[in-house]
Amino acid sequence: MNSLLTPDFARNIRILGHSDQGGRADGIQIMVSGGYAYLGHVFNNGFSVIDVRDPKNPVFVKHIPQPEGTWSQHLQTHGDILIVNNMCDMLKVETSGAFDPGEYYKGSVADKVDLSGGDKPYSAGMRVYDISDRANPREIAFLDVPGLGVHRVFWDGGDWAYISALPPGFSDDIFMIVDFRNPEKPEVVSKLWKEGMHTAGGEKPRWDPKYRYALHHAIIKGDLGAAAWRDGGMSLIDVSDRYNPRFISHDNPCPPFAGHTHNTLPLPGRGLLFVVEESQADNCEDGIKRNWVYDISVPENPVTIATTLPPGEEDYKHKGGQFGPHNVHENRSEGFQSEELMFVTYQNAGLRVYDISNPFRPEEVAACVPPAPTRLMDYRPNRPLVVDTTDVYVDKQGLIYTTDMNAGLYIMEMDGL
Repeated sequence: MNSLLTPDFARNIRILGHSDQGGRADGIQIMVSGGYAYLGHVFNNGFSVIDVRDPKNPVFVKHIPQPEGTWSQHLQTHGDILIVNNMCDMLKVETSGAFDPGEYYKGSVADKVDLSGGDKPYSAGMRVYDISDRANPREIAFLDVPGLGVHRVFWDGGDWAYISALPPGFSDDIFMIVDFRNPEKPEVVSKLWKEGMHTAGGEKPRWDPKYRYALHHAIIKGDLGAAAWRDGGMSLIDVSDRYNPRFISHDNPCPPFAGHTHNTLPLPGRGLLFVVEESQADNCEDGIKRNWVYDISVPENPVTIATTLPPGEEDYKHKGGQFGPHNVHENRSEGFQSEELMFVTYQNAGLRVYDISNPFRPEEVAACVPPAPTRLMDYRPNRPLVVDTTDVYVDKQGLIYTTDMNAGLYIMEMDGL
C-alpha cells in the first residue's frame, strides 16, 4: 500500500486517495464542484485543478498561475463560477528580510508593508473564472481592490460576495461587500471595520499593539454575518442592507485566552455559532488555541457555552510544527451540511470531527492524522517534516477532502457518514 495512505492515527476515518497535485503538494483552501477539486497554494503560487471523480485515484489536471508576487491561497465555487483571491505574498515579503519570521501575525500589517505606492509587485483583488468546463477554468473578470489585496472571500452563490481586504488608510483587513449580480462586473458597495482601524480617518487603535485586529473573513448565513477578527475576537453583523452593514454584537476572549479567531460558522437552525481559532507558531509558542461553541439565540448577547478538548492521544505540542485548529467545513449549500458534526483541521494533529448535538459537551467522534510528507514545499528555513492539515471540504456524498501544506490532497471516508 502507498505509505501516504496509511495514517499515523485514525479513528472512524480511513484514507481513500491522495494526490501530490502535480508536484505542487502545498494546499490551503479547497472547494469541490462537479467532480473536480480546486485548491489554492501558499508556496507555489496560483491554484490547481484535480479530477476527483474517482476518489481512490485523484488525477492532477492543471495548475493555473497568478501574477508574480501574488498569494492566491483562498477560493470559492458555486455553480459554474470560481472566485480566487489575489493579495501580496506575505511569505515572500517575510523571507526577503522585510520583517522577522512570524511577525505577519503580530500587530497591524499596514505597519509592515507600504501601501501608498501605485505600482505594486503583486496583484490585489479577486479573479473570477467560468468553470462550466470544470477542467478548464476561464477567467472572466478581475475586481481590483487597491492596497494589500483580498485575503479571503465568502460566496455561496447569490448576488453578494463578502471579502476581507486591506485598503490604503486602514491598519489591517476590513469587511467589504461586493455586488456580484453580474459576475463579469463585480463591484465593492460597502465597508465595515472595527473602531480604531481607519487610521486615515483619524482613528487610533484601542488595543495592545502586540495584537492583530484584522478580519480573517466572515461567514454569511441569510442576513446574518459572523466575522473572525483574529486577536480581535468575533462579531455578529446584520447584512440585510448590503449597502449599510452594521454590527450587532461583539465578543473577544483574548486576553486572557490566546486569541486569533479564524473561522466563525453560524448554525442558524440551532441558534449556535462554532468558532475556530488559529495556531500560527510552532510548539504552541503562541498559546493553546481552541474551538468555541457560542449561544447566539439572542444575537445581541452572544455567550460562550463550551470548548472542545484538544487531541490527546499524542504529545502534539512537542511533535514539531503547529498544533491547533485552522479551518472548519463551512456547511456550503453544494456540500455536506450539518449543525451537529463539525469538521476541523488541526495542523500537526490532522483532521478532527466533533459531535456538538449536546452543545454544552462537544465530543470528538472521529479523527485522522495523515503521515508526514516525504518532502517540504515550505521554503522557509528549518521547517519540520510533519503533517500540516490546513483545510477541509465535505461533499454531499460525505467524502472528506483535506489539504496539507506539504503533502497535498487527501480524500477520506468516515464511518456512518
